[in-house]
Amino acid sequence: MPSLRALLSLALAATTVSAHYNFDRLIINGVTTGEYEFMRRTTNSNSPLPNIQNKDMVCNVGGLDAANRAATKTAVVNAGDTIGFNVRDIMGHPGPVNVYMSKAPAGVTAQNYLGDGDWFKVYALGVKQFRPSKGVIWGSMPDTAPQGIPNVQFTLPTALPAGEYLVRMEHIAIHGASEPGGAQFYIGCGQLTVRSSGTGVPSPTVKFPGAYKGNEPGLVFPVYWPPMLNYTMPGPATWPNKCDDHTPNVVGQKSDGDCTPILPCDGC
Repeated sequence: MPSLRALLSLALAATTVSAHYNFDRLIINGVTTGEYEFMRRTTNSNSPLPNIQNKDMVCNVGGLDAANRAATKTAVVNAGDTIGFNVRDIMGHPGPVNVYMSKAPAGVTAQNYLGDGDWFKVYALGVKQFRPSKGVIWGSMPDTAPQGIPNVQFTLPTALPAGEYLVRMEHIAIHGASEPGGAQFYIGCGQLTVRSSGTGVPSPTVKFPGAYKGNEPGLVFPVYWPPMLNYTMPGPATWPNKCDDHTPNVVGQKSDGDCTPILPCDGC
């Protein structure tokens, strides 16, 4: 009879077929916008980033190119709006989601901003449920969408100051994270003009590249064995709520908020 270790390895392998993807459409209050209308086009054929210490960690390969920036419009939104990202095509790997924002300097538009300033995290989606005998269920690959969620949504903080911003969607695929450098980063940047009366001071902040060293507990760990009983999200805490989400908010479903707890797993 196969061992528990073998069963877990087979189960995870079955969900990690070859799949590359990017984020091609911004979603505003449940409405999906045009392809690369407000999201900067990438030029790496949907592949993950090969080097997290490269400037491509800002907005992916091609995301800082002048032609791609010029072709991207800037969406006007309000603090408190629901914002999201469409996945092209299938988020076919397990792992956490992080959403960062960076405000352009005074006098610089989101379209011209190269993202070389400070970034802060506004949303994070981690593990949905730890199941010692059956394997982990990730928020990005829940039992209701085992091939990966089609989009990710969150709420812009009401305390967010007005201004021009880049909003950066990041999914970290961890199916190869047993070794350093095995985690895969899938990234896309949208351009926003935020209207707001908020006066918050986002913190903590990080730089890209530099936010990740590559050896963090959430980026290097035994994926297949022993069974995961906890997980440390990489990167800073979210602002302003300092919480992680554990069930996804997707288009067509009523949101349960951005800070849902890990589901209990009695007897599983």
